[in-house]
Amino acid sequence: MNRTLKNILAVLIGLVLGSIVNMGIIMISGSIIPPPEGADVTTMEGLKSSMHLFEPKHFIFPFLAHALGTLVGAVLAAIIAANHKMKFALAIGVFFLIGGIINIFLLPSPTWFAIIDVVGAYIPMAWIGGKLALRR
Repeated sequence: MNRTLKNILAVLIGLVLGSIVNMGIIMISGSIIPPPEGADVTTMEGLKSSMHLFEPKHFIFPFLAHALGTLVGAVLAAIIAANHKMKFALAIGVFFLIGGIINIFLLPSPTWFAIIDVVGAYIPMAWIGGKLALRR
């Protein structure tokens, strides 16, 4: 397979499988840490209107979803990429970071969470993912 095609495939697979991990964690989060009483978490409007009810514990799984989704996507992209493996891992981190920043504007969350999420969940996890892949 030619290098360019392999690298494009690496990014696509990293993004798709990282997103699946992210959504899987979000889907199970409510069964592990139930949403606050009265919170409608089924729609974006419901989340926006009930965000004030959320406690710090309710942000654990969103952070894990963002961090682990990025990590898995970065590892896969780096493993599959034909060359520049760390760059492709970090590219996944940048894609997920952009998504995280967009999410902050679409679904306002507490400032402390937005900072922790943007600083800790994306680029650092992509870097760790790249390092893990390079150790193989």
